[in-house]
Amino acid sequence: MPLFEYTAQTVGGEEQTATIDLPTKDDVMAHLRQKRLRVVRVREAKKAKRKTKVPTRDVVIFTRQFATMINAGLPLVQALDILARQTDNKALADVTKQVVYDVESGNTLADALSKHKNAFTDLFVNMVAAGEAGGILDTILLRLAVFLEKNDAIIRKVKGAMVYPAVIFSVAGIAIVILLIFVIPTFQVMFAQVNMELPIPTKIVIGMSDFLQKFWWALGGGGFAFVWLLKKWYATDGGHLFLDRMMLNAPVLGDLLRKSAVSRFTRTLGTLISSGVSILEGLEITARTAGNRVIHDAVMQSRGSIAGGETIADPLTKSGVFPPMVTSMIAVGEATGGLDEMLTKIADFYDDEVDAAVGTLLSLMEPIMIVVLGVVVGGMIVAMYLPIFNMIGSVEG
Repeated sequence: MPLFEYTAQTVGGEEQTATIDLPTKDDVMAHLRQKRLRVVRVREAKKAKRKTKVPTRDVVIFTRQFATMINAGLPLVQALDILARQTDNKALADVTKQVVYDVESGNTLADALSKHKNAFTDLFVNMVAAGEAGGILDTILLRLAVFLEKNDAIIRKVKGAMVYPAVIFSVAGIAIVILLIFVIPTFQVMFAQVNMELPIPTKIVIGMSDFLQKFWWALGGGGFAFVWLLKKWYATDGGHLFLDRMMLNAPVLGDLLRKSAVSRFTRTLGTLISSGVSILEGLEITARTAGNRVIHDAVMQSRGSIAGGETIADPLTKSGVFPPMVTSMIAVGEATGGLDEMLTKIADFYDDEVDAAVGTLLSLMEPIMIVVLGVVVGGMIVAMYLPIFNMIGSVEG
């Protein structure tokens, strides 16, 4: 359906501007009149607006407020209408208004939410569908809010652990480029005037400076080409699997990624099962949200095992991706009928493990960065001062 942008006035004369997803311009005008709004302007909006990503934090606040209003007995449409008017995020407000229209048109809430992938994930939609079917929508929404908060916290921790070394190495790279382009040539001119034999380290640094000044465009183009080719390869099944497996097997960082993946997998599946979603459907949703192809394949193999009448734990154990403690606890949860509770306990444990892994990564990265930067930058400076020291030694001799 096309996206329309409208401007309308309330009974009190207040002007509202928003977007709505409806089949035709006449449908938009009819909808606005039904809301007792006076139409000022309706026009087709640019499709790019539809793709605006809604931040997880805004979705969490929306979900908590929605759950509170449903629990208090407010009708579904009235609760959504209030949320659309009070949210500060324009994209989320527009999405909510479109959800209101779809619900009023006879769609279920889950079907209405499923049209807006920029705000509501498959997991969100399936849990809402389960909540509607079981008559426990408010409880499901509260579970969703808790899940989204904890999942977002894990993602931010992992990203935060990677940002610090990336920033440091970026700054160091800029400093090295400045040295090679602006500082080293000054020494090179001075050494040329003296006409002396230069030590090998000095020749290497000057050669690097000359190469960067003459072929900076080739280095830049090569860097962009490498990143582009890497993305293209990662988009293929083989490249995706290879790089994701390499990341999981990387020293220190792989441990952090594995623990965060286990935490996300167990919390997602536990939340879905406890909300009434079937295990097969829950495993498929969990696989799609895993964020790692190796984890995805292991979970889908487990789903195939369940469909064939076997357990979840056995294929997860055979994959070698999940730690023995995790698969053993899942097996116990299956045997006792408390799989959802066991998965939540595993997730809580691995949340703490991710915190410890982030601390370990940062504590190891700091001395490594100091040593690397010291060797590279310090080595360049020493290489440029070696001829000066030789000159002074010759004069004294």
